[in-house]
Amino acid sequence: MVPQSTFQEHIRKLEAITSHEEQLYTILTVYMELFPVLNAYLMRYSPLGFLCEGIISLHFTGLVHIGEIRDDVRSYPIVYSAIRERQAKYCFGLDYLKQMSSKYVMPSTINSLLVVPLCFGSIVIGYICSSEFTNQDFDDELLSSLTLYGKQVGKIMNGSMGAEDTPLLSKRELEVMRKIAWGESTKEMADSMEISEVTVKQYVKTAIKKLGAQNRSHAVGELFRRGFIS
Repeated sequence: MVPQSTFQEHIRKLEAITSHEEQLYTILTVYMELFPVLNAYLMRYSPLGFLCEGIISLHFTGLVHIGEIRDDVRSYPIVYSAIRERQAKYCFGLDYLKQMSSKYVMPSTINSLLVVPLCFGSIVIGYICSSEFTNQDFDDELLSSLTLYGKQVGKIMNGSMGAEDTPLLSKRELEVMRKIAWGESTKEMADSMEISEVTVKQYVKTAIKKLGAQNRSHAVGELFRRGFIS
């Protein structure tokens, strides 16, 4: 279990960062300082198609951009379970083989995986995963600390992103795209925003065009990478 004073000190460190890129990097460095992990992969998650996308990874060789990674989390039971339950999950050995998709080829030296969902409230915006550790004793207390870290990070990331940061989209367009990232349907958006479904679709259409994106998922990914939505 990570000492509460140490944990809060690192969280305050994250809260003080204003640069989106620096914040993402520091999220991983703090994670590796607090917990017994040797690498970290930061992934964005969207319930739109159950899509996960790579952002950056950090290990002993340094920082690497992993934007080429795109997949359906339902292919990986441990990831899907961590997202659905909004709790950190760890598996190793035979359980690891059962939890990983057969289409995903991992080095033979890797036989364990840790997944930490990043969320605020009931909304999961991404996750951090690790495959190398200083020790593999992940008891309930440690997993609880990891879950708490994911919730604090999700809260910080959501709080640091707002409509005032981007002149590219209107406030309404950004609001609609954020709701899409959260998995809301056109009808749900229309009801909560008290506008017609036709208007919602128009906001989506213009936002996609302004971003130079190909579709909704692509547009959401662009906004996340630019630090405008979580």
